[in-house]
Amino acid sequence: MDDGFWVFGYGSLMWAPEFPVAESVIAQADGWRRSFCLRSIRHRGTEACPGLVLGLEPHPGRDCTGLALRVEDSLWPGVIAAIRARELVTEAYREALVPLALADGRRVEAVTYVMRPDHWQYAAGLSPDEQAAIIALACGGRGPNADYLYNTVAHLAQLGIPDDDLADLAARVRALRDAAA
Repeated sequence: MDDGFWVFGYGSLMWAPEFPVAESVIAQADGWRRSFCLRSIRHRGTEACPGLVLGLEPHPGRDCTGLALRVEDSLWPGVIAAIRARELVTEAYREALVPLALADGRRVEAVTYVMRPDHWQYAAGLSPDEQAAIIALACGGRGPNADYLYNTVAHLAQLGIPDDDLADLAARVRALRDAAA
């Protein structure tokens, strides 16, 4: 049987993987958290007006719940090449293998993309108001930064994965965009 390879999605890979997914399972990565800590200068912002996208950061005592996406063995070489082209466009992430606990009880290792804190695009420590101000304005090659946030929040809610911090951030962004309209 083809067991395939696994990819851990904690942001846009959950709702726009752009590769054939053989199986999708809610999964938890212990010791990690998702945060808006990456200045996006291509996909959700520009060099002149960077956006913010999610990065996976080590955080003992926390966990990040997202999706484990299984890729069939035969498709893996093409899929991983496409994911690397997308996720490593500015080398702000590093590729890592992380252990995951799947919602059905299985344990797997998955490829994921972890924020590099030594990279110039790392934007740690921004307040929710600072994040909202950036996200409300930025737009890049894949569209408005706000859409990235809204899609992530909506997909997490659809999957039954609570993330109060992201829901609060989305409300802040909506208020800013409504006030500007």
